[in-house]
Amino acid sequence: MKIAFICIHNSCRSQMAEAWGNKLLSDISEIYSAGTEEYPEVKPLAVAVMSEVGIDTSDQYPKLLKDIPPKLDILITMGCGVECPYVPAIYREDWGLDDPSGGPIEDFRITRDLIEERVKQLRERILNGDLKNKLTK
Repeated sequence: MKIAFICIHNSCRSQMAEAWGNKLLSDISEIYSAGTEEYPEVKPLAVAVMSEVGIDTSDQYPKLLKDIPPKLDILITMGCGVECPYVPAIYREDWGLDDPSGGPIEDFRITRDLIEERVKQLRERILNGDLKNKLTK
């Protein structure tokens, strides 16, 4: 199974989601993240708040849609509204998360924790079969 987390710059929310996905979903899926626009680096505060929970993202870098597989099982957009790209996927959903970029570190912590919870919920939905019908279409 291939899961990708997508946002505009792949510099914050989708990077945190990729990191949580690698920690919580890598036994059942391949995890990717990407953005629709180039960006020079992962936001330092995103790296810092992930480090606070023991996840090292210092080697992660922003990727573009062309850098992930062309067909996905699950596509999660992070809250890009009208900017959400079309990427072929069997199942997709938007998590509607505000971008903490430009805000204080506490905003990054809140986003980190929301993403952790959503990734845990996604794992449960996959394992208990809630997404089975949607993934077999």
